[in-house]
Amino acid sequence: MQLTLCCPTLFGLEGIVADELRFGGRLTDVHAENGRVLFTGDENTLAWANLNLRCAERVLIRIGTFKAKTFDQLFEGVKALPWEQFIPADGAFPVKGHSLDSALHSIPDCQKIIKKAVVSRLGAKYGQTWFDEIGEKYQIQFAIMHDVAELYLDTSGAGLHKRGYRANSNAAPLRETLAAAMVKLARWRGRDPFLDPFCGSGTIAIEAAMIAQRRAPGLLRRFDAEKWSCFDKSVWQQARESALDLAQPDAKFDIVGSDIDPDCVQLSIENARKAGVANTVFFERADATKRDYSNAGVLFANPPYGERLLDLQQAEKLYADLGRATKNSPMKQYLLSSDPLFERCYGRKADKRRKLYNGMIKCELHMYFKDPSASNRGENKHSDRPSAKRPAKR
Repeated sequence: MQLTLCCPTLFGLEGIVADELRFGGRLTDVHAENGRVLFTGDENTLAWANLNLRCAERVLIRIGTFKAKTFDQLFEGVKALPWEQFIPADGAFPVKGHSLDSALHSIPDCQKIIKKAVVSRLGAKYGQTWFDEIGEKYQIQFAIMHDVAELYLDTSGAGLHKRGYRANSNAAPLRETLAAAMVKLARWRGRDPFLDPFCGSGTIAIEAAMIAQRRAPGLLRRFDAEKWSCFDKSVWQQARESALDLAQPDAKFDIVGSDIDPDCVQLSIENARKAGVANTVFFERADATKRDYSNAGVLFANPPYGERLLDLQQAEKLYADLGRATKNSPMKQYLLSSDPLFERCYGRKADKRRKLYNGMIKCELHMYFKDPSASNRGENKHSDRPSAKRPAKR
């Protein structure tokens, strides 16, 4: 069965997910759009994407799309779609979704109309007037934007960022998909020493280890579509076996994470064990501003934003202290922050920046990869400039 598939993404990660599909899945019909990536494939592609995509949020099957300015148009459009190809007579099919800049803006009303239309379609196909919905879940999602409705089935269940190794986390966790994206943007593959001095629950270091060991991110969890009767269960088994064959669980890499909070260190150790990468990740207690950064390697950091764990002044002092500690370091540095004055506090401009979102928090990944000794000779001394005006509302 040929399927049109859609992967929602965090804003800023669309290109990375598209590359994962093109190079990892060897797909050619891939189209990146704002907040999502569309592609085509069969059930083998569907299983592969759920198991192997590191930076997508979930995998959806697009059932259809049509104009819908009225509830009648919405009902008839949904009813015309081939739901019976996927949903059996005993299937549970809850409905959720969103609407933006459209005449149909009431989400509860849209849910009711879509549910009614699917019931009407399935009722005619199965000769039923009532559905107990006691079987497996076939989550229906809808998106209505600019009066165009798109209907999907969610094959993933829980979001793909839920890998299965982080049942617990610290107070301000970094989403796994974003952590993996940071590592991919740095093109780190394990050849250089890796350091995360703000490890929190260990997410960046663990994702880096999984990438280096070629460990598929979905191996520790299950997906809703694995239970669907419309797909051959052997497809999922084959996809898991292929992923296991590619993994290199015994490969060792120089990956270190540290945190000033001993509880975070212990949590990171536990998460690494659950993820199966405890053999190549080392966590320790250390103050990030007092570490030795004189050795070559790659530094990844998600320091507190000020909006989360510390207040803004404390966070910016931390940025400044860290900047002084790493000023002459030969390490390549990738630091994520939502503070528009991060570079001023850190003491130097990034060589490159990438706009990303940590959940709903707008951030920038500040990338430093040029020779610091060269930049220091003509460096812009941010601390000597007048303070920039902070935005009135953060």
